[in-house]
Amino acid sequence: MPLDAICLRAVLNELCPALLGARIDKVQQPARDQVILLLRGNLRVLLNAGPNQPRIQLTRQLRDNPAQPPMFCMLLRKHLVGARILSIEQPDLERVVILTLQCTDELGQTGRRQLILEAMGRRANLILLDGEGRILECMRRMDFESNSTRQLLPGLFYRLPTPLDKCSLLAEEEAAHALLARGGGDEERVDQWLLDHFLGISPLIAREIAQRAGGATDVRFSQLGDRGREALAQTVQALCDTVKNNSFTPMMLQQEDRPIDFTYCAITQYGAQMRVERQESFSQMLDAFYDLRERQELSARRGRELSHAATVARERMARKAETLKKEYAATQQRDELRLCGDLITANLYRMDRGMESLTTENFYAENSEPITIALDPLLTPQQNAAKYYKRYNKAKTAEVHLREQIQKAETERAYLDSVLQEIAQSETEQEFQEIRRELQETGYLRRSGKEKKELKRAFVPREFRSSAGFRILVGRNNVQNDQLTHRRADRRDIWLHTQKIHGSHVILCTGGAEPDEQSLREAAALAAYFSQAKDSANVPVDYTAVRFVKKPAGARPGMVIYETYRTLYVTPDEALLRRLAVK
Repeated sequence: MPLDAICLRAVLNELCPALLGARIDKVQQPARDQVILLLRGNLRVLLNAGPNQPRIQLTRQLRDNPAQPPMFCMLLRKHLVGARILSIEQPDLERVVILTLQCTDELGQTGRRQLILEAMGRRANLILLDGEGRILECMRRMDFESNSTRQLLPGLFYRLPTPLDKCSLLAEEEAAHALLARGGGDEERVDQWLLDHFLGISPLIAREIAQRAGGATDVRFSQLGDRGREALAQTVQALCDTVKNNSFTPMMLQQEDRPIDFTYCAITQYGAQMRVERQESFSQMLDAFYDLRERQELSARRGRELSHAATVARERMARKAETLKKEYAATQQRDELRLCGDLITANLYRMDRGMESLTTENFYAENSEPITIALDPLLTPQQNAAKYYKRYNKAKTAEVHLREQIQKAETERAYLDSVLQEIAQSETEQEFQEIRRELQETGYLRRSGKEKKELKRAFVPREFRSSAGFRILVGRNNVQNDQLTHRRADRRDIWLHTQKIHGSHVILCTGGAEPDEQSLREAAALAAYFSQAKDSANVPVDYTAVRFVKKPAGARPGMVIYETYRTLYVTPDEALLRRLAVK
């Protein structure tokens, strides 16, 4: 669910004690829609103005920042670094958060700034105001063409969004009671009526109120009766008391260990179909809920160009392989060319220049069946025979060359499959940059003349620790796979990889000790998870000592050969990955 107004109030109630009076040390913008305020005391405040997940929260997740900060980030740094948070407000039950900050300008004069988060779905925005309420800049500018009633442009005075014509549980209690007493039409659904008439209520909460009042999420007013209407009023009053008293409880709705939704109170409408669990805090709950979604969106956004380049190259290589295979199949018919040359030579005495064909007995066949051989009338019989022999020899030579080219094309296609797998499992900016660099070095992406030289970060593979305490290292891409297997790993360590399936190289660091069966299976499960078989069961994973893994001369990054190995069959498990991950 998007963060509704009441849930936003719950989050702010949790944030205020920690943020009020704190100073901003740094400002980061890891993504187009995200701004992070780093506060003294090691607090990280995330303000997300994305259309699908607008919110404010404390976050523990570390996000990679672009090499060149966006202009909006630079402006925020100019005005907000060193500022102190004076207040955090939410106007009534609107999805708007106003952070008022005290700051000092270049001349040492104290002033005020306001940072406003409008967490309103597709219209979400982040706006910086000066001390007089004028807009200094906003994440998304809105001109007259975009919105004829409300413009958001630098220099204009900021106005709050026009409030919806609905009843507020905070400011209009008497009106809310009167509205509930009147109710809706007999055939009107209770949940939809609540959404149409009350501020801050989400579809999930509207259905929950209907469930508690009438026993079903789709109950209609005609089915409520007097008791149902009274229960409806009591349920809404209880919600109103919860909001006024700020007595919220972070609750996560999960199905098959995957977060499906979240809210601020207990949910009963799903029964046994959904597990409702209380969380440590709202910020922790939001981190857990949006983690997977953010990683998927990040991968889709950053990997789109890389995926396109790799996919186009793979399809081109696949077409090339098919063409080569057809040409190779044609070379397998070369014996017919030699036969034609032999038969022409044997019948020279019967032939004259200018003949277009020769029909003769095929004395190489069992019954000497007649055969017709096409001739070039411009050539002599001897020249026609020589032409067939030449084509035969050419096909014989081409067979060896085509076999090599087919093998090369298939190897390149396999390599590009592995690159596509890398892109699919990449999560951070550094991983995408390394894949981009790999494709440039292998010639599949052009280098831009405008690219700046960047300081390469240290090679850091994914790191896990088995139940028995053994380190497990997982390569993030083909180049890292090479470095991990052939440079970093001890020759006595255990190397694991999915059998005939593209995936990461995994190293079980043993230091010469004999690994236990559980550690081997855990490392194999990680190898299966970081492969194309991530969503499969009983995945075959080969393992052997690192010393038995060789890299062929001239092979692409990540390509290896091995002959001595054993195989385990495992099922990838995301819960195991989270449990073994080194924080």
